[in-house]
Amino acid sequence: MLNSIFVIVPISSILALSFAYFFYKQMIKSPEGTEKMQTIAKHVRKGAFAYLKQQYKVVLIVFLILSAIFSFMAYVLGIQNGWVPVAFLTGGCFSALAGFFGMKTATSASARVANACRKSLNGGLKLAFRSGAVMGLVVVGLVLADISFWFLVLNHFIEEMDSGYKLMTVCSIMVTFGMGASTQALFARVGGGIFTKAADVGADLVGKVEAHIPEDDPRNPATIADNVGDNVGDVAGMGADLFESFAASILASALLGASAYFDYGKIQLNAVLAPMLIAAVGTLLSIVGIFIVRTHEGASQKQLLRSLNTGVYFSAIFIVILSFFILKYLALPNHMGVWGSIVVGLLAGIGIGQSTEYFTSASYKPTVNIAKASKTGPATVIIAGIGTGMISTAIPIIIVTVAIILSYLFASGFQFGVETLNMGLYGIGIAAVGMLSTLGITLATDAYGPIADNAGGNAEMAGLGPEVRQRTDALDSLGNTTAATGKGFAIGSAALTALALLTSYFEEVRMMFINILDAPQTLINKVPAVEASFYDFVQHYDIHLMNPLVISGMFIGVMAVFMFAGVTMNAVGRAAQKMVDEVRRQFRTIVGIMEGKAEPDYARCVEISTKGAQKEMLVPSILALIIPVLVGFIMGVPGIAGLLIGTITSGFALAIFMANSGGAWDNAKKYVEEGNFGGKGSDSHAATVIGDTVGDPLKDTSGPSLNILIKLMVMASVVTVGIAVSYHLL
Repeated sequence: MLNSIFVIVPISSILALSFAYFFYKQMIKSPEGTEKMQTIAKHVRKGAFAYLKQQYKVVLIVFLILSAIFSFMAYVLGIQNGWVPVAFLTGGCFSALAGFFGMKTATSASARVANACRKSLNGGLKLAFRSGAVMGLVVVGLVLADISFWFLVLNHFIEEMDSGYKLMTVCSIMVTFGMGASTQALFARVGGGIFTKAADVGADLVGKVEAHIPEDDPRNPATIADNVGDNVGDVAGMGADLFESFAASILASALLGASAYFDYGKIQLNAVLAPMLIAAVGTLLSIVGIFIVRTHEGASQKQLLRSLNTGVYFSAIFIVILSFFILKYLALPNHMGVWGSIVVGLLAGIGIGQSTEYFTSASYKPTVNIAKASKTGPATVIIAGIGTGMISTAIPIIIVTVAIILSYLFASGFQFGVETLNMGLYGIGIAAVGMLSTLGITLATDAYGPIADNAGGNAEMAGLGPEVRQRTDALDSLGNTTAATGKGFAIGSAALTALALLTSYFEEVRMMFINILDAPQTLINKVPAVEASFYDFVQHYDIHLMNPLVISGMFIGVMAVFMFAGVTMNAVGRAAQKMVDEVRRQFRTIVGIMEGKAEPDYARCVEISTKGAQKEMLVPSILALIIPVLVGFIMGVPGIAGLLIGTITSGFALAIFMANSGGAWDNAKKYVEEGNFGGKGSDSHAATVIGDTVGDPLKDTSGPSLNILIKLMVMASVVTVGIAVSYHLL
């Protein structure tokens, strides 16, 4: 049944993981600097792994409970496929591994990057970026390994079926595998986000504003916790986030391909393999792109950003070219149209990234204007940031809207109608794959950010010279932009991926009747389920805006998004209050701390952030899992359809607003610290610090968590589809 070209997928996985190991070993060989630099790095590593160990204990308990529930659904109620409980655990395990390896690299790289900056800016950039590349390559490598393994296993064990139902069954089961990855990702993002922002807020408000000491000053007790948080939130959390995005986009597209080309014989298999092959080739190109990134001494922010973008654009251009030949080789009847959908998705990703850069970089007017607002105090800084964040949602929403329409039209032959519906939906799914095809290098630019940030912290705490700090500040400021760009990219990909998963939901409903309930002759819109189309299911369940169940579901979806954002924001606030109290206590009670004669109790601050994160992350995460189940149980399939539409649309807009406003506040602060509007220690600086503090939980906790939320709610709906189909009350 398999096409020999499939071998490219596992080969790409092996090469990605091999180069990740190569870059890691290369980084480890670099000197870690002075004894003080090594000590600081050791503190950060110890705190990061202590937190991760505690988080994995909590997550393991949740996973075992969920696996037991899925097993009950599969083996007792008979409304779930028997493979799902095991696959759920493997998805979560691989996602956790990606975060672990990424963080291990990041915590080992920071001091080495700071040390490299003692010699040159280029050396620091190269080392930081290639260390970030470990995260990118580990994520894509593990995703491709997971997909390859399960595709081969299921292809072997699933019995032959009439027509194209074997592939439909295989792909239907594989879509549910992403549930484990999504669940782990949400815990990683929410927990890591709460940890890092509690520490960051405490360090900034008490250290910078009250005590008037520099950022990352070793006298600040929260500094180590802040650096630990950068790793657990922006490295481990982001890695887990994009792991599940990458996996979900490939698997959803594969299922939609199996449906769109159902009656095309061997072509059906090729349509399933297409997203896997494009992702695999994009991974190979990402490896090449990583080697291209370099810069020169004294480079400006724009020049540094151009250096990073060179590698990204190289990978993007060549995936456009090579994907054309891949689709032509696979002989899809409308391969030109599908290729057009891939290009649309890729351009959409770049467009969202550029939009984010414009609204968050200090090289452009929006962020400079926020900094300028600091001349009249923190209130105007906050107002300007909120306004900028709201305006910034327009371009990404327009980009995603255009991408959805164009990808649909390209794949459907520029036709709207029942006959071409499945083809168009396949186009949307593969557009998401196109957007994420070069994730290896895109994620490298994102993971680079916290590594550069920690390098700056290490340089400050170790008392390195001003020229070193100047270089690390340049890398750190660039990292703020790449991190904001990465978050925008992650959110944009989440929107397309979630939409692809939403359409695949109805394929899961169809497979429920055929495989799970063993009722293929059940009439769906007067047609047996085994013959029913996507449109037939939409008609059968009255999925339209006049159905009160759909409308109600949409309102609940919007409610869920705002509730989740509010709960995570309050969680950061509560944890931050404890951190502020602790930092004030240490400044007050530890004699000689301000003179540098006594060492702060760093471990106590790490402990406060850890306990706060573990306690606070459970409620929002469980909320995301329970709401789809309850809506499915009460309102059935129409309610779920409305719920997911409301969640995807409102979640996307709110996440963009949060990520961009937070990123803009952060870089406005950096702009003032460079000497503008009075520089460090001025009233303008204090105002931007407060703005940055408000933005911290928006950009690093609630905002990035929302893109996981929308996918997890879709995935939870997919996995519990049996409840909505068989046990709904309305």
